[in-house]
Amino acid sequence: MKIQKLLIANRGEIACRVMRTARDMGIRTVAVYSEADADAVHTKLADEAVNIGPAPVSESYLAAERIIEAARQTGADAIHPGYGFLSENAAFAAACEQAGIVFIGPSSEAIDLMGDKARAKRAMIEAAVPCIPGYQDEDQSLETLVSAAANIGYPLMIKAAAGGGGRGMRLVDSDSELETAIDAARSEAINAFGSGELILEKAITRPRHVEVQVFGDTQGNIVYLGERDCSVQRRHQKVIEEAPCPVMIPELRKVMGEAAVAAARTVNYVGAGTVEFLLGEDMGFYFLEMNTRLQVEHPVTEEITGLDLVALQLKVASGEALGFTQDDVELNGHAIEIRLYAEDPANDFLPSTGKIEAWVEPSGPGIRVDGGIAAGGEVSPFYDPMLAKVIAYGRDREQARNRLIDALSGSALVGPATNRDFLIDALKRDEFARGNATTSFIADEYGEAGYNAAPGQMDLALAAVTQYRVRAGSALAESIGINSELLNWSSAAPLESVFIYRIDDSEHILNVHPISADTYRVTELDKTLCDITVLGESEQTLQVKINHEKQLLIFHAIDGKTLTIATPDIQFTVQDIAAGEALDDAAGDGMVTAPMHGQLLAVLVSKGDEVTKGQRLAVLEAMKMQHEILAEADGTVKDVHVEANNQVALDTLIMEIES
Repeated sequence: MKIQKLLIANRGEIACRVMRTARDMGIRTVAVYSEADADAVHTKLADEAVNIGPAPVSESYLAAERIIEAARQTGADAIHPGYGFLSENAAFAAACEQAGIVFIGPSSEAIDLMGDKARAKRAMIEAAVPCIPGYQDEDQSLETLVSAAANIGYPLMIKAAAGGGGRGMRLVDSDSELETAIDAARSEAINAFGSGELILEKAITRPRHVEVQVFGDTQGNIVYLGERDCSVQRRHQKVIEEAPCPVMIPELRKVMGEAAVAAARTVNYVGAGTVEFLLGEDMGFYFLEMNTRLQVEHPVTEEITGLDLVALQLKVASGEALGFTQDDVELNGHAIEIRLYAEDPANDFLPSTGKIEAWVEPSGPGIRVDGGIAAGGEVSPFYDPMLAKVIAYGRDREQARNRLIDALSGSALVGPATNRDFLIDALKRDEFARGNATTSFIADEYGEAGYNAAPGQMDLALAAVTQYRVRAGSALAESIGINSELLNWSSAAPLESVFIYRIDDSEHILNVHPISADTYRVTELDKTLCDITVLGESEQTLQVKINHEKQLLIFHAIDGKTLTIATPDIQFTVQDIAAGEALDDAAGDGMVTAPMHGQLLAVLVSKGDEVTKGQRLAVLEAMKMQHEILAEADGTVKDVHVEANNQVALDTLIMEIES
């Protein structure tokens, strides 16, 4: 049966990505959207769009009955779930089958088995697929888990049996941490997946996270399409992925691929699936889980195989055979993907929200961008913080890496904080460049201090010249008959401007002195920092030469004194104090505020309680993750202003603590 109309039960970049392939195949598309996504890009890209409810996912993107009703209303004969949301929900797949709607994915039975980490692991052990030692049985009592942990040994991982994406997962280094970690993991698992069942596994130290892409059809053909290395992660969520794995050899690829196919055969798998393994330093590998859906990182496999995996999904869902065998699969070149997140790497990668003021998309040779955002859009607290994926393809790994760095360096998003600068820095690190990154990469490279980059003197000099040019352009636009070459000059001497920027606790007083129509000397405290020449200019960019090096600057002037600027290495916002009042002082000591928009799940202290530095005060859920709010100093709770189970906005005052 050829699919005529496809409803995409998802949002953002994956909804857009599926729609593009469907359109190329002559299939009409239907978008679903929540009230928060009324103006989202995916709603405009589809042929039809249906509102399925309020912003919270439980009332919209997780409301299976509303999505199936939308398919009925629009006459859609198939539903593609994307990833996340209902993509691995066996009940939803079964409901589609019962409604006579083609579900683009495996059977509900396969989803049910592989979606339960405990049952899946038991099945893999029976199928002789290598597995990590651990506990995956049905008895979930605290006593049993504590006993099992003692038998396994430390360090160990606690995982939600029904989950993924790092939610309901905790690394435990000693028995003193175990019970608290079990409580936290179970709470997060229940909130995210509706099940508190946990499994325990021996923590494999310094492994690589390597996954194998499998594909099956209804005729019983199952193949593997090479592997992906997804080792660079924060909070157990992937950040950088690549194909092929840098240390893979043909013999190991064959053994891992055949193990992945064996795993898929245990459930008569149909469609796109991924079997994830941990690859140890000794090149031994262990089954981790099977994702019964398309993966976020599928583009790198597409780039090196030349296959469109969404097109293949739609083909096999229509009952057609794959049309090729394992011997036909060829891997060519190298591809690396980064996930651009709305988050603050300098603040433990906490999610960020807000309006997208400007978006300059990465571009260049071999660059592909899978996105679903646009300037003027809103990053809300209700959904995953991923904004876009940037994929670079090259003839080899080094070309792909350099292309990706160049593309990111020429991009910028103004509005919510993003991990753009962190990604550029990570891609440039020697350990990554040499292909040595393991799941410990971020911890090893950035340590306890984490990633934190502040603009240096040259960055501030570039900002000052950019701000000078912006103001000069505004003055020129308002002044009829002024020659642009004379704008920097008075009858006595060149005009000089002073810019005062406050970075952390330091003030920088910079003087911009024009020495020609397009060249400026920047000084600080009478010391010359540099000469900057403007080589080209557009509404959002300046091409400059600084210290004999050419750079592309992307900028967004927010108002007369505030400027966001992205250099090839760092994006930051400055406010010229000389042009107006300084920013308001930060909230006083003892003011505990919400670090982001979200739902306050728990308030763990009361008025009058004594607290110590580092003590848990509250738990906030935002963008599908739980975040603990900790006391910054010893003191007494003076007042609590917000009750649990309420939505709070960024910077909402939660409580006051008196030192």
